[in-house]
Formats: sequence, structure tokens, C-alpha cells
Amino acid sequence: MRLNNYKSITLLLLTFFFSFPLVAQDYAPSADKVSPVLINSTLPDVEVKDLNGKSHSMLDLAKENKSVFIFYRGGWCPYCNRHLADLKQIEKGLADMGYTVYAISADRPELLSKTLDKNELSYTLLSDAPMTAAKALGIAFKVDDATVQRYKSVGIDLEADSGHDHHLLPAPAVFITDTEGVIKFKYVNPDYKQRIDGGILLAAAKAFM
Repeated sequence: MRLNNYKSITLLLLTFFFSFPLVAQDYAPSADKVSPVLINSTLPDVEVKDLNGKSHSMLDLAKENKSVFIFYRGGWCPYCNRHLADLKQIEKGLADMGYTVYAISADRPELLSKTLDKNELSYTLLSDAPMTAAKALGIAFKVDDATVQRYKSVGIDLEADSGHDHHLLPAPAVFITDTEGVIKFKYVNPDYKQRIDGGILLAAAKAFM
């Protein structure tokens, strides 16, 4: 009799538990906890926006040419600006191998031209302000409240820059994709001060020609 009661209670608890949807966290609590998608995964079919606010499917962009997708934190980040400027030195080499370069950040579209002009860039900058692409690729993380306030104290307003109050950023990352949108190479480093060397990126791109 007791066994039957135990089974009934267990069944009741399981029914109660599974009657509520299970929501997966689509971002990490910190940069060092991100879980990027695996090599040979297909790029998610998510939208990003250009500096005019026009939406583009990342997957469709990848299918136009072999692509290099660079995720950076924003135009306010000096390490990101240095990295974007360094990419100018290898852009021609990538183009000669048939690659198109896209740099994507949490900045809203209206701010992209400022970053382009400041660094005199010729490749394409895109906005992932809602962090949809970063979430889908497993590189989005939430900035803690103390850091958000510290940034504000030095003039960096994540909400104003993104147009959202999610306080999310991408861990700096690079994805190389083929013309089917398959990820052939990735580099993700939770330390925002560390970026992939241009020579290594060129070598990786050459390996997948």
C-alpha cells in the first residue's frame, strides 16, 4: 500500500514539474562561461542589420561567398577598435582568397558609421543589437551590474549603444564559413584583451580555400 502511495505521489510531482515549460538560458552569466557552437555546425539563420537599418540573414550572407565573421563588443571598446584596424592589414589577403569580411557588434545600426569612419574601414560592419546572432552562436554573456555601472562612470552606456536594456555582449570571436554556411574555423576568447593574430587568421582561411 505504501509503495502504491509513493508511486502516486511521484507521478503527481512529475506531472506538476513537466506542466511548466523549461526555458533554456540563451546567454552565459559571464564571458568565461560561454559555449560556442561546434565546428562543422551550420551558421544559424538569424538576422543582423547594416548601417542603414536593413536586415540581412547571416546564413544568406555566408552563402554569397566564403566569409569571415568577426564579433566585437562595440565601437566604444579600444581593444575592438585596435583589432578592427589590424584587420585592414589582412583584408586584401582574405579577399584574394575569395572571402568576405563582416564585423558584428552589439552597437545599434546608427553607430556603425562612426566606427567605420574612425578606423577607415572598407569591410562591412553589422549590428546585432538584440544579440540574436551572438545568442544563437553561443557567445553572448550578461555583463554584471557592477561592471555596467563602472562603464557608465567612464562614459560607456551599454543601453544607449545597443538600444536595449539586456546588458549583453559577445565574447570576442571569429568564425570562418564556407559557401554552405558551415563553420570551418572558430576562435573565441573570453578575455576581451586577447584577439586572434592576423597571420593566424590568414593561415586558417587559407586552410579552407
